[in-house]
This record gives sequence, C-alpha cells and structure tokens, in this order.
Amino acid sequence: MPPESQQRVITVAPLPAEKCAYALARYSRSPDSIRDSLEWVRSHDSQKFLEHFYFQYGHASIADLGHVVMCFEGVSELVAAEIEDEPLWDGQARSSRYQNFGQTGFITPPEVNQTDAAVYSAAASGLLSAYQSIHSAMVQFLREKLPRPDAMSPPAYERNIAARAFDVARYLLFWGVPTGVGQVTSIRTLEKQIRRLKASDYQEARELADEMTAACSRPPSCGFDSQPPDPVAPTLARHVDADPFTATARANLRRWAEQNLPPRSMPDPAGVDLLRPTNTPADIAATLLYTVTDRPFRELYELMCGWGERRRAEVIEVALERRARRDELPRAFRGGLYAFDIIMDIGAYRDLHRHRRCQQFRQPDSDALGFETPGALVEAGLAARYETAIRSALDAFRKLPAPARDYVLPFGTRCRRLFKMDFAEAEYMSRLRSGVKGHFSYRRIAWEMKRQMEQLEPELGRWIDATPPWIEDPLKR
Repeated sequence: MPPESQQRVITVAPLPAEKCAYALARYSRSPDSIRDSLEWVRSHDSQKFLEHFYFQYGHASIADLGHVVMCFEGVSELVAAEIEDEPLWDGQARSSRYQNFGQTGFITPPEVNQTDAAVYSAAASGLLSAYQSIHSAMVQFLREKLPRPDAMSPPAYERNIAARAFDVARYLLFWGVPTGVGQVTSIRTLEKQIRRLKASDYQEARELADEMTAACSRPPSCGFDSQPPDPVAPTLARHVDADPFTATARANLRRWAEQNLPPRSMPDPAGVDLLRPTNTPADIAATLLYTVTDRPFRELYELMCGWGERRRAEVIEVALERRARRDELPRAFRGGLYAFDIIMDIGAYRDLHRHRRCQQFRQPDSDALGFETPGALVEAGLAARYETAIRSALDAFRKLPAPARDYVLPFGTRCRRLFKMDFAEAEYMSRLRSGVKGHFSYRRIAWEMKRQMEQLEPELGRWIDATPPWIEDPLKR
C-alpha cells in the first residue's frame, strides 16, 4: 500500500451534508489535497459559505455535493408518490408484495370535515376488509392450483404463494393506506422537493414539508454515532420556502384549457400508445396541457401541430407567466425521443414510477377510466366480492370533495400517465418489467411497449428482448 502522500484514491468518512458540500466545493476551487480541505472545513463555518454562494449567488452545483438520508414513516401512499416524484431521486418505498398492508389501517385526509370523514372511513374500512379476505382466499386458491415442487422448501413455497396472493389483493389497496419511504438525496434535490411539497394541493404533503424543514435544522434522529452530531442541513432550513410558480402555472393552464380547447375528438387508447414527436413546440405545449386535462397525448399533440405558432406560444406563455429568475422551466420542456401514453392501474404506476431515466407526467386521477379486475380473481370466483368493494369506494370518491377524495381511489383504478424516454430506456423497461418475476399488470404494459416500438421503429424494436405475458412461472421470484 503506498504512503498517504502517494495515494490516488482517497475515501472520506460520512460528513454532515452541508460540511461535505463545503469541503468538496473548496477542494474543486483549490490545489490542496482533500485532507487539507477537510481540515479547513473543521475551522470554518460551512453555513456562511452556503449562505453566500448557494442561496445568494445561486451556485446550485455546490448543493449536489452534500447528501441527506431521510425517511418518512406513516405517510399515505398518495404522499409517498408525491415525495418520489423527483427525476434525480434515490430511494425505495415499502413493497405491497412482501407485507400485509391490511394490518396498518388508513390515513384520513386532514382537510375533510366530520361528515366527509365518516364517508371516507366507511369506504376505506370496506376496502381493507375485502383486501384481507381476498388475500386469504387467494392463498388457498393458489395452494390448490400450484402444488409445491419437490425442489422447493416449504418456507420458500409459502413466501411465494403469499406474494402472488398480495399481487392480486393489492388492487384493493388505495392511496390512503400508510407506507414508509427511505431516500438519499442531494441538498439541491431536497430543496426542490420541500418547495414542491409546500405548494402541493394536499394538506398532508404541505404539513410533511414543514416537518422536513424543521428536521433539517436539528441533528439526525438516529444513527451509529455516539457523539451528538451537527444539524442535518441548517442553512437549507432557513431558506426553503414554497414553490408558487409550479402551482400557479398548473392553475393557469387548467383554466386556459377549459376556456380554449375544443371538445374531445379522440377516444381513449387501449393500454399503450407510442408517438415520436417531431414538432418540439407542439410537443411542449401538448405536454403542458396533458397534465391539466383528461385527454390522450396524441389528441393534444395533433391539435398543437395543427395550430399556428402564435396559438402554441400562447400555451407556453400561460405556463411561464409567473416564472421568476431562479425558477427552472417546467418538466414539460424536458423529454425524450419517444412518448408512451399509458392507461394502467394505479398499482402498476407505483411500480413504473421508480424509473428515473425518463420524464414522467401525470394526469389528475379520477374514476373516469374505470378499474381493472385481475383474471386470477375471476378464475378463483372472487370477482363479485372484489368489484363490490371497488364500486363502493368509487361511489365514496364521487361524494367526497377534492382533493381529499383522491385518498379513497383503489389501486385497481385506471389512470393515465405519459413517459418520455430514449430507446435505451424503452428497451430497459420492456426487458426488465416483462420478466416472469414481475407483477402481471406491468408485464402486459412492458410487452405492449415492445410491440408498439416494433411497429414504430421496426429496425430497433426487434432488439428488445421482452418476455411475452403468456410465459409464466408463478413460483419464481
């Protein structure tokens, strides 16, 4: 092993996020060794440095050099999806395949009154009761249908059977069930995340953002160090505020769409619809409108292509009207070669939402697209019990006020999402998500992505090695 002075690879022990950012920023701006930069940081105030260069001068890359580990416990699935909706995000949420969500109860939206809370509670309790009973019935059905192979141990067999049963029962979970999320993000991503959550339509998300801000000003809640550590990100805690631009742009676009778009002219596509937009301004305008309407992306894109430059510019102007100097352009200005407009159940979206090498756009959830009934439920004779619980929840959704009503939407409810990506990500998603270990819902989507690519780009589509959904290995995990 070479002496320290000759080492070319130097590892650094974990540091408080802001001190790490300060040390690496100084390291990039001086000829000193990282050891010297660390000594410097010990005797100088990292908060003053970040205050000056990051928050005043806008040297945003500095905030990418410090990372924070943060976990969220007892948040709703709805807010978990809001937390995770960051392109530069690393983390995981609790899996509905490996634990019984029926034992965790549910979260009541904080904005509902007593009467609405009773309607919500009855629907939520009904869904969880059906979830428990259908999971038990599916376990018994799968044991009879799929006997244990001699080569598989009884514990492994039972785990696989339970997981497959959860795959079916999860259609009865809903946005209001509690979950946990663990994340590792840079200070910059954390700032964007908090600002976005503070401007959320959901009170739970806004309250959580305030708790995140407060947590940044305190030492970590847990860890391995015996000595009291420094606060997590105290400078960030003093400066982070709500992001009014995104919320205002969304409201303005929604109002503009209601006043200016013609009646719908295109039916909902079945499953997956793939486009390769070639008109960039039309693509951006269509994507902006996609997130505030219930229309297929193809319809919006063709409409924007048919409009003149001045009319398309009006859409973009509405979106950017309140943009301040430090506000980034909306996500609609980012994209990829291919646009997959997908109708899927909410549970499948929670799985595909994990993919970060693409740009994702959500339409408001509703009951307009109906719901999925897994074929296994029909085969097991459980479809009537399932559909009764789903229809009862959707009836409660129609009675409850927005946005709190979203909490009662079951995971079996269909939603519409737009994924923009390059071919490499399309190949990866199709190949990974079509595998026999995956959930049957997103396996169908992944296979259809391959088929759509074969039609649009025959030379490229043939290179996607996806597994057809009719090839199954139910006991493989």
